[in-house]
Amino acid sequence: MAARVVSVAFEGVDARRVDVEVQTTLGLPSFMVVGLADKAVAESRERVRAAFAGLGLALPGKRIVANLAPADLPKEGNHFDLPIALALLILLGVLPADALDGWAAIGELNLNGEIAPVAGALPAAVAAGSMGLGLICPDACGPEAAWAGDTPVLAPRSLIALINHFRGSQLMSPPQPGPMLDGVAAPDLKDVKGQENAKRALEIAAAGGHNLLYVGPPGSGKSMLAQRLPGLLPPLTPGELLETSMVHSIAGLIAKGALTRARPFRAPHHSATMAALTGGGTRVRPGEVSLAHNGVLFLDELPEFSAQALDSLRQPLETGEVTVARANAHVRYPARVQLVAAMNPCRCGQGGSGRGHCGKAPRCQVSYQGRVSGPLMDRIDLAVDVPPVTAFDLTLPPPAEGTAEVAARVARARQIQADRADAAIAAGADGEAAPRGVTALNARAEGRWLEHIAGLDEPAQALMARAAEMGRLTARGWTRTIRLARTIADLEAAPTVRRVHVAEALIYRRIAPAADGMAEGAGTMPTWG
Repeated sequence: MAARVVSVAFEGVDARRVDVEVQTTLGLPSFMVVGLADKAVAESRERVRAAFAGLGLALPGKRIVANLAPADLPKEGNHFDLPIALALLILLGVLPADALDGWAAIGELNLNGEIAPVAGALPAAVAAGSMGLGLICPDACGPEAAWAGDTPVLAPRSLIALINHFRGSQLMSPPQPGPMLDGVAAPDLKDVKGQENAKRALEIAAAGGHNLLYVGPPGSGKSMLAQRLPGLLPPLTPGELLETSMVHSIAGLIAKGALTRARPFRAPHHSATMAALTGGGTRVRPGEVSLAHNGVLFLDELPEFSAQALDSLRQPLETGEVTVARANAHVRYPARVQLVAAMNPCRCGQGGSGRGHCGKAPRCQVSYQGRVSGPLMDRIDLAVDVPPVTAFDLTLPPPAEGTAEVAARVARARQIQADRADAAIAAGADGEAAPRGVTALNARAEGRWLEHIAGLDEPAQALMARAAEMGRLTARGWTRTIRLARTIADLEAAPTVRRVHVAEALIYRRIAPAADGMAEGAGTMPTWG
């Protein structure tokens, strides 16, 4: 005799169907779990045995086999306890044979029969709904799973509560979705005195979703500026909220089902490993770049990160996803982030700052900045020098313009980009390349869509051509400069990209326009395309 209960196995943020089949046969009493299960899954037999003892039940004195099908799909985690236990309850006659038709189940069992919370309730509920099933999950995960929309959800506190529900003696009501939080209020730009050029770059980066690097001595305000970026960004759209929340659910970061429309802001320490940044481990889990999906990844003290960890970000910054390869599986996580980084010009921090300047310059600066590879630098759209704040700046009153005013301009520029994408979709002009959402941002424009939105006038085209002829622009640099110039024009609501917009974009790319052509910028960082 055999019983079957549906569960799921996680591959990245995707949940694949797993049929948990439990059978009892004649033979020496034993309990085996098969189907490419990891250690946590194999240990479920002892948790199930103890939970049954807590209910006053005993496992049958037969050979028990729990098969997790398909057998070639790796099974990881602690959430298979509940479906195995439910299949055994059907075999014992405690539950009707058809009680779990139309349901999938996840959950860990405590030794007293209570159902403990597990990670991944939201993607499990979404997957169950796509299969036409409801989801049985722990009570603590109910508010999270309820965000899956029309998917029926049961959230029992214990096995006995679930048994009573299916027997009809004590019915459970479906859980309600958790609260929608506003998120922690971002600090205000009014707190930053001086640094007008750095603020301008921050506004441009927020408007177009561009990657940004601040270079300056300690105490110049680099981290202060970066921490104020989330306050300039619009809230997550419903689609982005679902994507981001599913990643956070897999990581176990959703408490009491509470979601937030505030964009993620992740700031890992420079000692973070490659696996911590991009994801990995024995059980592959999302890294910082995936936890920042649809938000901001802030890397302070950029050269202090290991070269291997930094270079592992090159592909995610281009493709918007991370693929962690294993011998038996390839796990993908979304990773569309806005990178913001900060660094000192050299090890002592004073290189190129004038007062107390580095005594080993320029050799110290070249060596220190060389820790960051050229290909990674090429993916940064704006590189801005942040000079030391003077005593005069500190005595000034707070600036009149703060986060609210700048955020309003950013919202208008982003709306222009969204409207442009909607118009192209309505006209049938390569709608797939410009869907509404984050890919409608200028920083993600490419191919025919980038050509469609560029709109450079003749002087702007001549300036771009001159920059390319001087050998100062790579192919990637050409594309990113056009994207950046388009964002600068959108902040002015200009229909075309003019020469002044391209000139400002080239300055941020460390290529400064001169009267007779092009000249290298005067920043402390080396020129790149």
